[in-house]
Amino acid sequence: MLYGAPISLFTRKLEAALRFYAAPFRFEVKGPDNSAEIETRSGTHQVPALRTPENWWVADTTPILTLLDARFPARRLIPSGALGVLVHIVEEVLDEWVARVMVHYRWHYDVNTQAVVSQILGRQLTLDEARESPIAKWGPIAFRATGTESIHQRDAAEREYFGILDALEAQLGSTRYALGDRPTSVDTILLGGLRAHTNADPIPDLGRYERILHWDASVADVWNGDGELVAFPESTPFAQHILQLGRDRYAPVLLANAHALAAGEKAFEVEVYGERVSFLARPYPEQSRQMIQRRIRDQLDDDERIAVRDWLDGSGLAECFLD
Repeated sequence: MLYGAPISLFTRKLEAALRFYAAPFRFEVKGPDNSAEIETRSGTHQVPALRTPENWWVADTTPILTLLDARFPARRLIPSGALGVLVHIVEEVLDEWVARVMVHYRWHYDVNTQAVVSQILGRQLTLDEARESPIAKWGPIAFRATGTESIHQRDAAEREYFGILDALEAQLGSTRYALGDRPTSVDTILLGGLRAHTNADPIPDLGRYERILHWDASVADVWNGDGELVAFPESTPFAQHILQLGRDRYAPVLLANAHALAAGEKAFEVEVYGERVSFLARPYPEQSRQMIQRRIRDQLDDDERIAVRDWLDGSGLAECFLD
């Protein structure tokens, strides 16, 4: 059983993953009638949560995908070996950096806020009613946490996102999925963003991305389990685009967040797109970074580990992901 919300990025990410695994599941929307049980059993107020056939309740999509990879090894979404590290890092950048763009679009644009709050509450609200809803009050907190308060950062985030869409549109002209001809966890977060946010909310307009829209609506979920990924370390042009974004934009924020947490600081500043930007120090990005470090340390053989270390050194990401 998948518990979550249709407008939730990570709920829709996990939903896409379950379809790729060809796993039988039901989707139950979290609401007033079931939220107490879900939060008690999963240990978090966040969605999604997954209840397994053994009645285990698990949360956090990346560890859930690791669990499901073990259950559906022929359809695993994070490959083993060095390529799995590359996939995990590309997913990480999309999860922890690009997700801020979704927050910006939803809560900085009034038409999106009005539509989403009306959907959640089940009745059409005026713009003023939507703005005054406790749901909408979450937006400014999220902007502060993720560094999208200023107009300069909002504009930069949008340009960055359209650059990602341009790269994906081009990639889908040569491969069925973002990293080759079979899906990975990277495709799940891309689809989660499209289905919960940018292809669901009024803004932005994605009409010019014909391949992406066709992929989302008609092709992505239809996978018979075949296909290969482009090999490590080259991967695809799309993967290289995200890795460069990770090196140039996300890595400085991730490392500053780690230093702030170690120093017991609640916030930190980093230069992003030529502007000093304040972020809240958050534990989860550090926990997520350490998952990748453990993958490199514990799940690779000696030759794979050497290859990954050399690749990370050359990619400018070693400081982030080598412990």
